[in-house]
Amino acid sequence: MPETVTLLLVDDQKLLREGTRALLNMKDDLTIVGEAGDGREAVDLYFRLRPDVVLMDVQMPKINGVEATRRIRERDACAKVILLTTFDDDAYIFEGVRVGAMGYLLKTLSAEELVSAVRAVHRGGAFIEPTVARKLLAKLTSMLSTYAAADLVEPLSERELEILCLIADGLSNRKIAAHLNLAEGTVKNYVSSLLRKLNVQDRTQAALFYRHLRLSNAHAYAINSG
Repeated sequence: MPETVTLLLVDDQKLLREGTRALLNMKDDLTIVGEAGDGREAVDLYFRLRPDVVLMDVQMPKINGVEATRRIRERDACAKVILLTTFDDDAYIFEGVRVGAMGYLLKTLSAEELVSAVRAVHRGGAFIEPTVARKLLAKLTSMLSTYAAADLVEPLSERELEILCLIADGLSNRKIAAHLNLAEGTVKNYVSSLLRKLNVQDRTQAALFYRHLRLSNAHAYAINSG
């Protein structure tokens, strides 16, 4: 039997929550453990219920989904939040990823896409809807161009570069360890080191960094360390 994924649904529109709940409850490996109607309630419920994944609406009263994600991630860096929105607003997209959301989806996605996103994020990957990803990468281009033009203060090692590539492919620490024949704790240490060197907060940002610069720039950082 597949591992059960527990979910917290957050949306200020009750009808949408009910529809999402009905959809996800059809999957044997997905279980709804709680629902919230605003960002403040979502933060409180998260720390009471400790769900595996949070499906978080962006635009809500009291505090929005981005701010709720930030508050959750500040207290639990391992929290897995997927943001959902009706509009692909550039500011919300960038800020959502910056505060640590593992997914960013438009509500126009299909049922199977939503289920796939939940499962991917639960496994430690990131899931960003393609049209949203294009906007995000366009925004990151100007911000990351300085990295492409200059060396990192502390370049990545060959092993860190290899692990960064696997992170970008969506592999969890456990799968990276198996792939490289390393202890999972060793991989965790490498991941912490490369996040620090890249000056990013989490795996999602590291993956986006890698995809933006591609292997040519990433290898340049590693070569400089030699």
